[in-house]
Amino acid sequence: MSQTTATDGPLLSRSMIAVIVAQFLSAFGDNALLFATLALIKQLLYPDWSQPVLQMAFVAAYIILAPFVGQFADSFSKGRVMMFANALKLAGALVICFGFNPFLGYTLVGIGAASYSPAKYGILGEITRGEQLVKANGLMEASTIAAILLGSVAGGVLSDWSLTAALWACVIAYGAAVVANLFIPHLAAARPGSSWHPRAMVTTFAAAACSLWRDGETRFSLMGTSLFWGAGVTLRFLLVLWVPVALGIADNATPTLLNAMVAVGIVFGAGAAGKFVTLKTVKRCMPAGILMGVVVAAFALQHQLFNAYVLLVVIGILGGFFVVPLNALLQERGKQTVGAGNAIAVQNLGENTAMLLMLGLYSLVVKLGAPVVAVGVGFGVVFALAIASLWIWQVVQARKAHKI
Repeated sequence: MSQTTATDGPLLSRSMIAVIVAQFLSAFGDNALLFATLALIKQLLYPDWSQPVLQMAFVAAYIILAPFVGQFADSFSKGRVMMFANALKLAGALVICFGFNPFLGYTLVGIGAASYSPAKYGILGEITRGEQLVKANGLMEASTIAAILLGSVAGGVLSDWSLTAALWACVIAYGAAVVANLFIPHLAAARPGSSWHPRAMVTTFAAAACSLWRDGETRFSLMGTSLFWGAGVTLRFLLVLWVPVALGIADNATPTLLNAMVAVGIVFGAGAAGKFVTLKTVKRCMPAGILMGVVVAAFALQHQLFNAYVLLVVIGILGGFFVVPLNALLQERGKQTVGAGNAIAVQNLGENTAMLLMLGLYSLVVKLGAPVVAVGVGFGVVFALAIASLWIWQVVQARKAHKI
């Protein structure tokens, strides 16, 4: 099937359905495995500050492989790249299941995820028309968030019941994702024939990064999504320590249920973004980002479970409305310039660098004994100020460009 044929079909084509199903299963496995592995290292009596280190090992794979995975996605049929990446995730889950070092297994899953991301987002521009791209991203985010919702809950609840069952559920999810990838029709490679010499690949990636960074709109998208995902992953680990302190609950299930509330909100926020925001009106998402930080600060002060649930849904709605248009903007501009796969790889570098820095800072303040409630309030305030600064900076740059 050619790319032209694929993009001429309806939004819910066979290709799109296969991509969404594969993405759901893969993301389900990712999130269930995270909480199952956190329960495992808790059972093995690792210290609290080692929990974010687990995610940092995962994130490091994205950063190290960033110069290579974009070209990998653009040089082959993206459906087959997704299948290969899910097979790596399956291997990592098996490493953990069979009792090897959980950090090693989770790092292997991170390598699979780093390879998977440029393909899963890059393929959207190949199987949908331009005007459908924001809606396609909304479907992708909704599928991902539904997987986060169910995967997180399954990981936490199953871990309280049987850690072995939780880990094997992840293996089954990754195996099913590999099968689902087989149903994605074969699309032509976006940019075949590129050099596979490491130096040439790094040079190409650096050129793509510079090209995207010089463009005001893609720079805006890169910075916004990096801040969002860095904050999102930090909030996830903050909840693990916040729940026993603020709510007095020490099980594995409650933090996962609270994370699921964020996921529920993002589904609605992503849907609203698809309806009310277009590529020409992307900046409508910025107030949502600022409000998200404010609500995070308010959430950290709560001591009632119901209030926590409500505020986390609101955080999710604001987050979904904020990030979906920025993703669509980068994919559209990236496809026109450096290739969608390379654009997403550059985005992954930014996002995961932000994650690594935020997780590192979070791990440090936890190790130094900072009160978890104060950490949550400070985190929300800093995020709101960062998004506000980004918005002001973008407006100033746009005015300067207009004058020129």
